[in-house]
Amino acid sequence: MKAMIFAAGRGERMRPLTDTTPKPLLKVRGRPLIVWHILNLVKAGITDIVINHAHLGEQIEAALGDGSQFGARLRYSPEAQALETAGGIAQARHLLGEEPFVAVSGDIYVPYFDFSQVKDVLHDKDMWGRPYPPDKRDICWLYLVPNPDWHPDGDFGMQMYTLTNEGTPKWTFGNIGVYRMEMFDGIRPGEYAKLGPLMRHYIDRQQVGGEVYEGEWHNLGTVAQLDLLNAPLAARLAGGRGVQ
Repeated sequence: MKAMIFAAGRGERMRPLTDTTPKPLLKVRGRPLIVWHILNLVKAGITDIVINHAHLGEQIEAALGDGSQFGARLRYSPEAQALETAGGIAQARHLLGEEPFVAVSGDIYVPYFDFSQVKDVLHDKDMWGRPYPPDKRDICWLYLVPNPDWHPDGDFGMQMYTLTNEGTPKWTFGNIGVYRMEMFDGIRPGEYAKLGPLMRHYIDRQQVGGEVYEGEWHNLGTVAQLDLLNAPLAARLAGGRGVQ
């Protein structure tokens, strides 16, 4: 299985930090955000990783190189202007291939997510070994998280691991998902396209599975959030021993 890390966003709310540093290279607890993902993917045996970039993308390539320092093979999909999530996938299709792949946003911090679990969530056959018709099998599998304070109403409901657009309770999309490439057949390389409308379309068709991840998860949107996560490390460095 291959992976894609989304790293093309501008990070407007992280300014002025992102005026000179791409958001995925901002450090959390001593390590760039994107490196947390790379190391966790490699730990799960997923070593072929595609990274898209736009804003200050040359810094990302310079910092990460070919990935050998992490035990990975990194390839890059540059975008002159950020194409949004679905557009970024379509642009990188020639690198990702046609098999299901896992994708994760480069601006979330999820240090303990076990990527080994993503390898078998999309099934082509039912429990009796019969092939699913293409319009009956899951086209993607999304990981949801408990609603953070800044998004109390959530995004999607769920019934027996099948996501719904309506109903309660709802959870928030955790920006980690496994996708079949056919989901993006209608998007041309270089075309700007958001992922949300596509997901909702297939959710209406009952073709999106998912589960709730309740481990540590942060979507870093502001400098204050970044400072809060880094505060324990700063205390250790300043005091030598940190909190006793």
